[in-house]
Amino acid sequence: MSIETRPQTISFDISAQADSPTQTRVSTRGFEFVVDEPEHLGGTDVGPNPVEYLLGALAGCLNVTAHLVAREMELDIQNLTIDIEGDLDPAKFMGLSDDARAGYEEIRVDVSADVDASDETIRTWLSTVEERCPVSDNLVNSTPLALSFTFQ
Repeated sequence: MSIETRPQTISFDISAQADSPTQTRVSTRGFEFVVDEPEHLGGTDVGPNPVEYLLGALAGCLNVTAHLVAREMELDIQNLTIDIEGDLDPAKFMGLSDDARAGYEEIRVDVSADVDASDETIRTWLSTVEERCPVSDNLVNSTPLALSFTFQ
């Protein structure tokens, strides 16, 4: 008799250094990327801004989860495309309003793929992907954030 064990919680670490008021150098696992604002928001436009990275993180996570779930369901997924749009009112971020929300008001995801399966199977696949995607989960559900400052 075999006993299934649940994987242990794993931690992910990010280190970020502000290179300028709008530009951040982010490092993780030996990778480095730049976060910047577009010129119309005061940046130098050398990389995506934080909210664009958020949408990119969602697309990447949906892709990985979609293929994982498809493999479990024995589905052959071809030409998977994920298009994401988000609406954000920058008024709170820019200090112009206390009423607006700082984050996205809505995020819309369109998944397109060649899948040889029934409509019901595809609906099951997509709902399972949405349910199991860690980034989607963090966007849909409240996640505790422990923010601390070290003064120098």
